[in-house]
Amino acid sequence: MADPADDRNGVPCPMVSRNEPAFDADEMFEGLRDWVLTESPTVHVAGVNAMMDKAEAAMARLGATIDRQPGVDGYGDIVIATVPGKREGPGVLVLGHLDTVHMVGSLDGPLPFRREGDRIYGPGIYDMKGGMFAATYALAQLQRAGETPELPVTFMFISDEEVGSPSTRTRIEEVASRHKYVLVPEPAKGETGRLVTGRYAFLRFTVHVSGKPAHAGSQLARGRSAIAEMARQIIAIEDMTDRERGVTYSVGTIQGGTFVNVVPIACSAQVLAVAPFAEAMDEIRGRMAALKAFNPDCSVTVEPGVERPLFEASEGTMALYEQAEAIAREIGFDPGHGPSGGGSDGNFTGALGIPTLDGMGLMGDGAHTHEEHVLYSSLVPRAKLLAGLFRTLE
Repeated sequence: MADPADDRNGVPCPMVSRNEPAFDADEMFEGLRDWVLTESPTVHVAGVNAMMDKAEAAMARLGATIDRQPGVDGYGDIVIATVPGKREGPGVLVLGHLDTVHMVGSLDGPLPFRREGDRIYGPGIYDMKGGMFAATYALAQLQRAGETPELPVTFMFISDEEVGSPSTRTRIEEVASRHKYVLVPEPAKGETGRLVTGRYAFLRFTVHVSGKPAHAGSQLARGRSAIAEMARQIIAIEDMTDRERGVTYSVGTIQGGTFVNVVPIACSAQVLAVAPFAEAMDEIRGRMAALKAFNPDCSVTVEPGVERPLFEASEGTMALYEQAEAIAREIGFDPGHGPSGGGSDGNFTGALGIPTLDGMGLMGDGAHTHEEHVLYSSLVPRAKLLAGLFRTLE
């Protein structure tokens, strides 16, 4: 996209494009490529902050007032950028993250950036760089057409969503509470590009097991393996899953042991539990707290971690969806809506009762896998939907 400051006399010029003011899928493709080629797993602070640099530059081109806040607790920065509307007062918050689950090297390894027919592959392209880029592009298109959003539009770019937003939740809730609406460009769902009007609660735990060390060759019987005990715990934990009710338990990481010839004295594992309704949250906490060691010579302790609260559709959220649905039908598609089992920062704002419409991002599939992709054909329609909401929300 052109830089409005590119003027021979140093006077900012309106943003221009070879196709002003039409939406252009090829232009979006090139802009999105630039974002995806910057690898930004949550744990790679330099990469996340490089993405924040790109987001900050994109918002500066839109004339936004920018507040960049340094990251804390070992995470990347936050960028908060506001573009004025025709009216003052509480406006629209566009909330999303630029961190991914794909480690550095994914582009050169299992997930290179590429287009194959309608699919565009790349680390984090679906979850959720594509959606946040589309939102910045949508606002740029309004400006190219000489339009101003009805209400102020604030973008909030988050750096640690993929690990539960531990360092940013308080700030998200604080900023969101000053806004009338929240739009979350997380991936659209299913073949229709379904919008998300609710999200299940997420609870995280770390399970710690202590055993008894011994030489694994000559004195194996004297030891008590923390890894062996943890293996039994993992089976027991995942067996608590009740798919009919949508209550699930999953062990995602495990660490333990020191040397192969030492009976391991310690092992830890991280658990993610999903609760589709409020009562399940207390049930999950109780069942995790009640874990006991199978081997009486071992001990088990459970450390609760960060949680995402339950987001249930409010009247305000449904009214927001109906407006989005009407705009989508004018564009030429009917997205539909419903709750999602995946968590997002929309959990926080929806739980506060702020009208929140999630799943506003691009269509595609394969989140968190080496098949992650968006659909080229969804670039323009989804950007137009976002632009329509910027234009009409009041």
